[in-house]
Amino acid sequence: MPGIRIIHRTCLPAPEAWRRLTDWERHGAQVPLTRTIMQTAPPTHVGTRFTARTGVGGITFDDPMEVVVWQPPAGKAAGRARLVKHGRRVLGWAEIEVRPLTSGGTEVRWREELRVRGLGRAFDPLVAAAARLLFARVVARLLRT
Repeated sequence: MPGIRIIHRTCLPAPEAWRRLTDWERHGAQVPLTRTIMQTAPPTHVGTRFTARTGVGGITFDDPMEVVVWQPPAGKAAGRARLVKHGRRVLGWAEIEVRPLTSGGTEVRWREELRVRGLGRAFDPLVAAAARLLFARVVARLLRT
């Protein structure tokens, strides 16, 4: 299962970075041909479920996810959210950590392991490179000031 790690720094305070990064519907707007469908009502909590649906016309695939850890940042303490992917095609997990910096601003750490069912391990480097590029762009766009 290919692993992805992204570190991004922003001048935003941790609570605002957290709010932007955990606005699941905004994630879909940052990925071409994707929209987020919420299955549970806000606010986000352990057990929140949503699906990222990607595709055009009748050619689509779903990436259903569930929040299994939900710890918003508080004071100087980092925030952490962990999502588990429950899809037929995309499996794995993602973890978002938002850490306030003593010098001001916030450091975001995004870690993810994913597997695309039907693709062998030979495709892991390609999947990891594409996912790293995609998620780095999503993080940067969500945190753009």
